[in-house]
Amino acid sequence: MTYTFNLKEPKSESETLILFSCYFKMQGKKFVYSTGEKINPKHWDFQNRFVFTSGKNKSKFSESIKSQLNRYSDLFLETESMYKRIGEEFTTEVLKKAFDGGFKKALAGVNTFYKCYDEFTSEKIKGKEWATSTIKRYQNIKNLLIKFEVAKKYKLTFTSINENFHREFTAYCMDDLMHINNTYSRNLGLLKTFLLWAKKKKYTYNEAFIDFKKVERVVTNQIALTIEDLKIILQHEFDSKKLEKVRDVFVFACVTGMRFGELSLITKSNIVNGHIILKEEKDQNKEAREIPLTKIAGDLLTKYEYKLPLIANQKQNDYLKEVFKELGYTQIVQKVTTKGKENIKVEMPFYDRISTHTARRTFITMMKLNNKSEKLIASITGHKDMRTLNQYYQISEPEKKIAMDEVFNIETQE
Repeated sequence: MTYTFNLKEPKSESETLILFSCYFKMQGKKFVYSTGEKINPKHWDFQNRFVFTSGKNKSKFSESIKSQLNRYSDLFLETESMYKRIGEEFTTEVLKKAFDGGFKKALAGVNTFYKCYDEFTSEKIKGKEWATSTIKRYQNIKNLLIKFEVAKKYKLTFTSINENFHREFTAYCMDDLMHINNTYSRNLGLLKTFLLWAKKKKYTYNEAFIDFKKVERVVTNQIALTIEDLKIILQHEFDSKKLEKVRDVFVFACVTGMRFGELSLITKSNIVNGHIILKEEKDQNKEAREIPLTKIAGDLLTKYEYKLPLIANQKQNDYLKEVFKELGYTQIVQKVTTKGKENIKVEMPFYDRISTHTARRTFITMMKLNNKSEKLIASITGHKDMRTLNQYYQISEPEKKIAMDEVFNIETQE
């Protein structure tokens, strides 16, 4: 039995559906099935009844369309062969059932992409697989893709996720939105996670995304405080109660290494024998962490009756800048970020570099400076990957000078 591919509207000036068809002589029926793939007729080889795969008429989506059409051919031949072997009649009903099972979820279309994305996020949320921060990241990715479609006039379907998309998306993120390497790499990684899920669910057979290369992630220069800085912060008397509370929460995070989002998990009931017993929020499969309470941390918890005065993360960041500005941290420092191969240097006041994340970085840096083992530090911070933990470690200028003086302490002869 032979089969062909035809266009639904061969004289159309815009994209039209590609149909699979064959004739069942025993039934006297013609079988027609929409592949869900679309193509402009100018990119269709009418003589060979297939998409152009080379030459000036080749579509930029030809490879992914070719791959999808070949799957229809393969499944048709496989099903026909199987029914011949078992001696049963190969009918239109049999083929439709085989195609429905193999391709019904993979039909391409404008709405399918986001419909699948919503199903993906819903499945992960209902399965309690994601922390709140992860849910927010995937919501942001969807918004980013929608804005990309509008800005670049690039309609997203599973078929259109190809090298051309990768180039356009990279340019949009890094040139239009000015994303640095780390932001872009994280976002592309999240998108690829969704596409792998869609492929596993058979919503798509397009594998082009697997070869998408992320730009190299870099360790950006960040701020970490010293023990002297913490003493200054603790000793300062604030007129504003608001800034005092913001300072106290920040210091507590500095001396425990906890993420800002974890601080809300602290209650009197999970303080046991001078330790905070913390169940990991980002990974429910992790064992509970035991974080020793230093005197500073214990005093702060007592001050607020074991309920730290937390506000929204963004507000905390805004007020932290006010805290450090009042403390006199107004010296100009340089922030260096990487976009593509380019280092972007921006000068700004020290207080503008401070955020809630500075506390966790300060904890790790101070522990490393005091020669505490990475394994010990990770047991407190909850890191599984030592490479990630070490990215928090910030080497200070005085530390470098002391180290060099110790190594090259050579007396010269008079």
